[in-house]
Amino acid sequence: MVSSVRNLLCLTILAVLASTGYAIHCYSCSTLDNPKACKKNATTLTDCSTVEPPVHLSKLFKVGNATGCMKRKVKNPTLKQTGTQYDCYFGDVSNKQGCEMSDEVKKLNFIKISCNICTEDKCNGSDSLAPIAGAIILFFSVAHLLT
Repeated sequence: MVSSVRNLLCLTILAVLASTGYAIHCYSCSTLDNPKACKKNATTLTDCSTVEPPVHLSKLFKVGNATGCMKRKVKNPTLKQTGTQYDCYFGDVSNKQGCEMSDEVKKLNFIKISCNICTEDKCNGSDSLAPIAGAIILFFSVAHLLT
């Protein structure tokens, strides 16, 4: 009896930890206009299921729902200005085609320096592993209590 309750509890905990929902949540902000716009207090967490794909990407490929989060660094060599854009990523995460910049940003003479894509919630913000470590510690703590 105790064994079946323990197994059920472990499965429930695993299901809760694994079910992050069907929509990915990403940080959205840009330092192109304001270098201080993306400070920790000013970043916006966005439910990417509520965000429409950028129009410029639909010219390149069939765009569906967001597939990840993006952190794109850009540079304007003329103005010697760099910026970072944090946003939802639309497209195949393996080929980075969704990293293309909009025509408005290209008109400002920005060129792409790098584009990092990730597929976990809130992964384009802080580089901290604290949420993952916390979930792992919680799981093993409960498992230890049940043994």
